[in-house]
Amino acid sequence: MVAPDPAAPAHDRHPLTAVLSATFFVRFGFGITVAVFATYILGRSVGLDGSQVGVVGLVSAMAPTGEFTTVLLSGAVADRYGRFPVLFGGMAGSAVLLALTALTRDPWALGGLNFAFGIGSGAILASSLALIADRSVHPERGYEMGRFDAVNLVGWIGGFAFGFGSLGLLDNAQLPLVFLAGAGALAVGILLGVWWVPSGWRATPNRSYVFSTVLPAIVRREVLLVTLPWLVIYMLIGTAFVFLGTSASGVGIPPLDLALAIGLGGLLLVGTQPTFGRLADRFGQQRLMIVGTVGFVGAMICAALLANLGAQPWILGALGVSVLAALAYGPAALAALADLTASLSRATTMAVYSLVISLGMIVGLAASTGLFGALGNLGLDLFFGSIAAGLALLTALRTLDLRRTVAVD
Repeated sequence: MVAPDPAAPAHDRHPLTAVLSATFFVRFGFGITVAVFATYILGRSVGLDGSQVGVVGLVSAMAPTGEFTTVLLSGAVADRYGRFPVLFGGMAGSAVLLALTALTRDPWALGGLNFAFGIGSGAILASSLALIADRSVHPERGYEMGRFDAVNLVGWIGGFAFGFGSLGLLDNAQLPLVFLAGAGALAVGILLGVWWVPSGWRATPNRSYVFSTVLPAIVRREVLLVTLPWLVIYMLIGTAFVFLGTSASGVGIPPLDLALAIGLGGLLLVGTQPTFGRLADRFGQQRLMIVGTVGFVGAMICAALLANLGAQPWILGALGVSVLAALAYGPAALAALADLTASLSRATTMAVYSLVISLGMIVGLAASTGLFGALGNLGLDLFFGSIAAGLALLTALRTLDLRRTVAVD
């Protein structure tokens, strides 16, 4: 099928700038929400018991649940009616929802608002990924996806850093200001996007699109082998950042120090993601995905060693190398998924990525909180070990599948 938004000329960078801007601001708002939810709901940052961990995990899981249950529809609508209306509509809704979050601390209300925020987040991600794929060609697709991944992750990390820093600077009663700041950031993103792409609201509908293409986009083997590894990756990411603030406070790490460390880590992403994307363009996407898998597995091993042996220099050094290698995964995997959308509607197919990462956050929060409540630290060791094994297995399966396809050709 023909994509509803044709590729822009090489000199016209405004659509890509609008997409990157929108991606940053929505992930910034999402990062704020995740960072402060535990403290915001409970009214304190330390001393969680088992039942409270479950409440925080349930409320936090509502956002990825909303994204998971609606993102394929968002992708289909973006394919049918245009990318930019879905993109900016999702941003406007998310801004309103963040502002409403500042008005209540009731877990039931926050769960509903967080669910709706996830719907907006999924709409933004599906449409923005499709736009990047529309406006990039194969020899440079890894680089463009690297830029997208950098902005996406920097938005997350910037929101985490802002949220954790706010926990150190503001009284608990002032935390609603954090959500208002997130809403303001999204409003700025909308204004910038509309300024850069005024014609985006007049996208021509793609009348050749049929909604029955949604299911084939999901069940294709090659699509699943690219997207399922993100399931286990986001099982780790979602769990880590929901409870990072309370865990750090519990062991004596000040929130401002945590915010600074996260912010410095975000700066690393700005340079590494486009660079890894260029390497994927040059040496092959699967090779870089293997490097990223080795990095993730190494990071899990180092985390276990840190928990049992303490912060020894050689463990910290190995952890740094592993994290750097893990960053190679994102640009290569996103470029590989974009390459698989040539015969399908792009936003619908790219929505599968959003679907699996939101599912990963749901499953990760449920599994980690359940295992920790039942087995304590041993449960967390089992959780992280399962993530490492699952990612390694899925990467090996895709490598074998690619070799089998080459052999047949």
